[in-house]
Amino acid sequence: MKFTEFGFEPALMEGIESMGFDTATPVQEQAIPLILEGKDIIASAQTGTGKTAAFLLPIIHKIMSSERRDRIHALVIEPTRELAMQIDQHMEGLSYSTQVSSIAVYGGTDGAAFVREKRALEEGVDLVVCTPGRMMAHINQGYVNFEGLHYLILDEADRMLDMGFYPDIMKIISSLPARRQTLLFAATMPDEIRKLAQQVLKDPSTISIAISKPAEKILQLAYVVNNAQKIPLLEYILKPITDKSVLIFCSTKSSTKQLSRELSKLGMNVGEIHSELEQQQREKILQSFKNRQLNILVATDIISRGIDVENIDLVINFDVPHDGEDYIHRIGRTARAAASGVAITFINSREQNKFAAIERILEKPVHKSQVPAHLGTIQESKPVKSSQHRSGRDSSRPRKRS
Repeated sequence: MKFTEFGFEPALMEGIESMGFDTATPVQEQAIPLILEGKDIIASAQTGTGKTAAFLLPIIHKIMSSERRDRIHALVIEPTRELAMQIDQHMEGLSYSTQVSSIAVYGGTDGAAFVREKRALEEGVDLVVCTPGRMMAHINQGYVNFEGLHYLILDEADRMLDMGFYPDIMKIISSLPARRQTLLFAATMPDEIRKLAQQVLKDPSTISIAISKPAEKILQLAYVVNNAQKIPLLEYILKPITDKSVLIFCSTKSSTKQLSRELSKLGMNVGEIHSELEQQQREKILQSFKNRQLNILVATDIISRGIDVENIDLVINFDVPHDGEDYIHRIGRTARAAASGVAITFINSREQNKFAAIERILEKPVHKSQVPAHLGTIQESKPVKSSQHRSGRDSSRPRKRS
């Protein structure tokens, strides 16, 4: 389906065309007509399916058709500062030729940013993208007026619940008008999400976009190793490719910090991102990685979803991801657009059952490469069939109306 078929306002179509959008993705094709009709929706769709445009485009269109423009019309809630920034950038591009205003509201910024956010929330802004904690900080001061709000979007709702934001989300929702259109997007649909949907949605339409498979251009490899072999094997892999962009995932912040230190001792140009860093530090490191000032980034899953970094040549899972969806999100950071890439996973003896569950989701085995002889050998054990594994599981920049 072409974007020209949705009947969007001409000024909005200019933004769509300027971003190179032509044909709608499956989630856009299903969600946009329902949103334009005023339906609540619950959508199972991952990052990379086009879900951001699926909710932004119809909301921008509906705001443009609204008579009163002196209030907050739409609220988008995101789990992290990084995702809020990304949605804000999409909003800026899509709404560039329109008079729809927006602001991103998230923590980790200076006092001047908070004042700008406060002024926009008091005076009215068409669309607000926020993280739960920062929005609660504004709501608790008593000046946020949601009286004219018509649209609430809960994006990455499953991740927000995993991060413990349920109380904040419900407090924010309690301050919104009962008569509104609510859109809930999540990558997975555990029971907690369905309970939340029952509380905040009214007669929702359901959209389900199947779990995507990794891009065909990703060469997937794995090594069965013991823990003592991991860093020497990593050094063996990285030493010949100092000009390549490499993203390494660890499952915990402590292992992320430790691995970053070890690689730095080996003379490698490495940075790290995890939840203990200040937001500004994370943003600076991520920008250095994007600009190729750093060629190796060690990170937790905090950046596995929704962070748009182009031209990553190699993704390494230093630890096996928790489940198949996390695996797909991690390795999907490489081979973006028309590029190719490589994804390598290190599997120790305790992780073999977990990786076998991931392979079942992939519907094919991942090739196991031989550990170099000088690193020693390890006896590969077979996955235990009886084991059960789950296969699924905040500076602000206000923009005035032109």
